[in-house]
Amino acid sequence: MTRRNFIESTGATYATLLAWGLLKPAPAEAFDLPANGLKDGKARKVVILGAGLAGLTTAYELGKLGYDCTVLEARSRSGGRVWTVRGGTKETEVGGPEQVCKFVDGQYFNGGAARIPHNHQLTLYYCRELGVPLEVFNGGNESAWLYNDGGTGALANKRMRVREYHSDLRGYTSELLAKALDQSSLDQQLTKEDVEKLIDFLKNEGDLNTGKLYKGTNRRGYKNPPGAGAIPGDLTDPYGLTDYLRSGYMQPVFYNNGDYTFEQHATLLQPVGGMDAIPKALEKKLAGKIQFNAPVKELRKTENGVRVVYQKDGKPTELTAEFCVCTLPLPVLKKIESDLSPMVKRSADFIPYMKTGKIGLQFKRRFWEEDDSIYGGISRTNMDINQIWYPSFGLLGQKGVLIGYYNFYSRAEAVGDMSLAGREKLALEQGYKIHPQYPQEFENSFSLAWQKIPYNEGGWAVYDDTVRRKYYPALLEPDGNIYFAGEHTTYLTAWMAGAFTSARRVVDALHARVGEYTKK
Repeated sequence: MTRRNFIESTGATYATLLAWGLLKPAPAEAFDLPANGLKDGKARKVVILGAGLAGLTTAYELGKLGYDCTVLEARSRSGGRVWTVRGGTKETEVGGPEQVCKFVDGQYFNGGAARIPHNHQLTLYYCRELGVPLEVFNGGNESAWLYNDGGTGALANKRMRVREYHSDLRGYTSELLAKALDQSSLDQQLTKEDVEKLIDFLKNEGDLNTGKLYKGTNRRGYKNPPGAGAIPGDLTDPYGLTDYLRSGYMQPVFYNNGDYTFEQHATLLQPVGGMDAIPKALEKKLAGKIQFNAPVKELRKTENGVRVVYQKDGKPTELTAEFCVCTLPLPVLKKIESDLSPMVKRSADFIPYMKTGKIGLQFKRRFWEEDDSIYGGISRTNMDINQIWYPSFGLLGQKGVLIGYYNFYSRAEAVGDMSLAGREKLALEQGYKIHPQYPQEFENSFSLAWQKIPYNEGGWAVYDDTVRRKYYPALLEPDGNIYFAGEHTTYLTAWMAGAFTSARRVVDALHARVGEYTKK
């Protein structure tokens, strides 16, 4: 049993993983704010726009240093894109009807941020400091499905296990390279001994037979599993290499997936009970400092600082402060009347945001576990649903909620433009091709299109080299007494770590500036 197998089978918490020595602890000293080393922020007022992770963390850290912070949040909840959808959750998208979640108690899905990489140590540091318990999030599962809608030959419109795909392509690639080595095509680069060692490696890597051929492997699974006595088990038969090449399974959606990116290497983690446990813990630390249902209408510079006009109880209300930290997503910021510099305004206008959506589907029973032996992980497809996510919590329970699609770009835009009923219909029809249990087991759904969620209007900032070079720098410097934080001010866009690191950067810069004032 590997470490990963053991962790996944036990459902160990973050604290347990630390105790076992399976995760490196996040060192607190690495995240101490240097600044001027003084808690001399007392009586200096700071208004923070937005109670997402960046805004909450900014207020939390400035509060430790003695600043008087007020957080203005347009919604009735904190967290921003760190949002857990559960029974009773309500949302009305721009131009859409109100949607009320009908999941049973204990069932949920994370509508935004959904996982914490083991290497995002600042995120883990805050979970530890705030007392947020974590559990394993299973992102990569070799038992999950791949489904290619279309293609030709033996694999046309056929689902297969991820392990079958990986094993077959690993085997054929190793076979081809072994044959090339046998034909002395690499003699100029390698000695005879080097070739022999490499062939030995390829035999093991691709599970090749003595003739250096790939004929299938127990890595891809069994038709009938091995058992007691004279039951060795029957291996599944591999598809042919030409079947793969002609099938459509060579598309990036299948082989260039997130399982191989640095941030998604095991071990991934998630808060017990939903990702919103993190903003809720910060909110608890900021009791009395957050004004909810207070959308900002104007952001003005004054001789001594800033003036913010926001809506409260249907009336315009003003708040003045020495400093402002704006964490609003740029699609929201650009709609606010302000005295921001032309370059900041252009940055808000021209930095694009990801169009992305999810749907949670509640089912009567966890058929993916009972029928398909899938416990967590992700199935992938080239259809509009793109992915199906399986919950890593509540294993062996009765009901369950799948993320029935998680899509991006034009697909997310097209699906997001559908009615709520249309989104549900699409998720069920396309998901049925992977899970024929859908019609019999389905109960209800809740969907969201982030480009239509008020006070966000997008998933996360999307930079290419040109946009990063031209517009990003304006967000890194204060515009007078206005500072900017949020994932869009980092290279960690789309991750909670981006919000956390941006908050720490701004707190450090603001406090250092106050220290200079103090010296004078």
